[in-house]
Amino acid sequence: MTDSYVRVRGAREHNLRSVDVDIPRDTVTVFTGVSGSGKSSLAFGTVYAEAQRRYFESVAPYARRLIHQVGAPKVEDITGLPPAVALEQRRSAPTSRSSVGTVTTLSNSLRMLFSRAGTYPDDDPERLDSDAFSPNTAAGACPECHGLGRVHRVTEESLVPDPSLSLRDGAIAAWPGAWQGKNLRDVLAALGYDIDKPWRDLPAADREWILFTDEQPVVTVHPVREAGRIHRPYQGQYMSAKRYVLHTFADSKSETLRKRVQRYLVSAPCPACDGRRLRPEALAVTFADRDIAELSGLPLSGLAQLLRPTAASDDDGVAPTLARDLVARIDVLTELGLGYLSMDRAAPTLSSGELQRLRLATQLRSGLFGVVYVLDEPSAGLHPADTEALLTVLGRLKEAGNTLFVVEHDMDVVRHADWIVDVGPEAGEHGGRVLHSGPVADLAQVTESATRRFLFDDAPRAPRQPREPAGQLSLHGVTLHNLRGVDAAFPLGVFTAVTGVSGSGKSTLVTRALADAVTDHLGAGPDDEESATRARLAAAKGLEAVDRLVRVDQKPIGRTPRSNLATYTGLFDAVRKVFAATDEARARGYTAGRFSFNVTSGRCETCQGEGFIAVELLFLPGTYAPCTACHGARYNAETLEITYRGRSVADVLGMTVDTAADFLADVPAAARSLRTLQDVGLGYLRLGQPATELSGGEAQRIKLATELQRAHRGHTLYLLDEPTTGLHPADTEVLLRQLHGLVDAGNTVVVVEHDMGVVAGADHVIDLGPGGGAAGGRIVATGTPAEVAASADSRTAAYLARRIGG
Repeated sequence: MTDSYVRVRGAREHNLRSVDVDIPRDTVTVFTGVSGSGKSSLAFGTVYAEAQRRYFESVAPYARRLIHQVGAPKVEDITGLPPAVALEQRRSAPTSRSSVGTVTTLSNSLRMLFSRAGTYPDDDPERLDSDAFSPNTAAGACPECHGLGRVHRVTEESLVPDPSLSLRDGAIAAWPGAWQGKNLRDVLAALGYDIDKPWRDLPAADREWILFTDEQPVVTVHPVREAGRIHRPYQGQYMSAKRYVLHTFADSKSETLRKRVQRYLVSAPCPACDGRRLRPEALAVTFADRDIAELSGLPLSGLAQLLRPTAASDDDGVAPTLARDLVARIDVLTELGLGYLSMDRAAPTLSSGELQRLRLATQLRSGLFGVVYVLDEPSAGLHPADTEALLTVLGRLKEAGNTLFVVEHDMDVVRHADWIVDVGPEAGEHGGRVLHSGPVADLAQVTESATRRFLFDDAPRAPRQPREPAGQLSLHGVTLHNLRGVDAAFPLGVFTAVTGVSGSGKSTLVTRALADAVTDHLGAGPDDEESATRARLAAAKGLEAVDRLVRVDQKPIGRTPRSNLATYTGLFDAVRKVFAATDEARARGYTAGRFSFNVTSGRCETCQGEGFIAVELLFLPGTYAPCTACHGARYNAETLEITYRGRSVADVLGMTVDTAADFLADVPAAARSLRTLQDVGLGYLRLGQPATELSGGEAQRIKLATELQRAHRGHTLYLLDEPTTGLHPADTEVLLRQLHGLVDAGNTVVVVEHDMGVVAGADHVIDLGPGGGAAGGRIVATGTPAEVAASADSRTAAYLARRIGG
């Protein structure tokens, strides 16, 4: 190619307004702009999508037929476009069987090392296949726990929390309520058990049978009802408390029921494999005197250290060759600040930033050149100290002969770019224009740009006057992951930022230890599968001051296009009632249910109300394409004939929050929800935007908005994990106004945060470290932002001092 630019003409994807832009190859180009301005639509929805389409055009006709269902980006022409690789922050949640080792494929090499070069027991000369060292295969998985390493069990203590109660008074808390629970008690009475004696006074044999028997006897029950009602006997079957809990947890379709019985389960390491997930014959094989579970549990930096002597050998045998490959790949991960992770670390416990950096390191070792890498906020979840290492890695990808298109909000990353494409000026229909495409320094002349102020006005800002705490909540002896006996105090009635490098223990302290302690105090019980590994505490004080706990995390609000913004916040209920109240709907007998895309009568049956059809690509990850019958409208033709102010229900779902706020201003229930969504900076999202298209940061702010629209009384503790992820600095200002408003209303806000602007504006800072993994897990500094900025032990201090002028 003689032309060294990627030239885009007439891009109209989403809110882009027939954009023309020229971007040089062999550079690091950043795409900036407020959330919803159109930068991702340009970088991913247009440039990457067209590169992907051209690749598909080169493959077999059968594959091309599938690709046509997905469609092409709305763009007139793109020239000078090389093959592209996308590194997105995947919106789907990885499964519990996915780990650091599987994401990076390091586990494949380690399994091969054990298979080919491991030390086998003397009495077992036969070599195992590499699959035998994987807990995710039938050949390798421990048969007791099926390779999960943990088993769910029940105990008398978990099933009967208050042994002073009788069976009639509800001693077995795990039993269902209403008629089903009464039926079980009546069956026990018919079997001759005393249901009025305190549980602790029943014979041990009776307690054992009632809770754990596998028998299911059927007896005639003569129920005792209130006077005046007919007492008919019936045949009742008994089911033990253990059987009920395990059966409900494993088989119930109701998420509510599953969560209810989960609090009575005790998760413990598998007794057969001791939590190591593998069969005994695989665990009998060693390398460097350790089995594969031990090596998988080491921090990556420690694993590399153990393998270096083998890798340094001049021998070209199997062991040195595989060891050299493993060490080289781990060194890249360590350079990206991920050396604290272990290979067996479950992928669901990783942040979106950690996941993306794992994939980035894998690409760095792939040896590709002449490729366009399109990256989605690679700095997400990174401490400023780790961002410097990221810049080095991005530079190496460019030096290898590649082009990098980076969607980014971190101004430190933007300043180091060669070229900037700034999109805006605002979000949604008020954006979609390229305000500047050129050298970064030239953006200073573009007055319309929302990015300009934050990129060039980097002068220190005086910290705000800290609020006075109204008491404190303290945890003593916190032990979980890399926290070992940590004592932490959280002042109440103020805004606290918890900081530290990646892997230092921030999220463990806040979203696990603190959340677990408050949840237990409020009696809510564990609410997710993370409760399998609970933080251990020596003591917790000050919990009585908290009336409510609100945890706002970045987990998806749904896993399919059926889940969306409107349904999650509840505002769609108000919209459906408005349509059902129209004259035409009443004349046809349509109720509000008709306007739900989950109900057979009103939805499009081709896509069953999803608006999309799943397309399985066989040789590539599956994707979604617009429904061929309703073209994404979700409803059948009859439902769409009903209009409100000239718009169908599908039209309303297609509106942005900002547009809908005007359209539904006189519908109080909807207007309140829409206003809170605007208050957290989400005015650009469409009401029907599928959950699969939302970033982790957007999902978190939707949850926050849903919470803000509720009327609150008493003192609430808000816990947020990196709420500024995916936010332009201008949007961060909007979000912070809301969070500080919560504190001004008498609540407590605790955020895990890397944005030094947010930290500088906090009342109190808790800094963990000094490093990640085993090198972290300690509180190295605490106090006001100014006090932490002056700490000699903190890696955060220098960056915070720069922000506040210390």
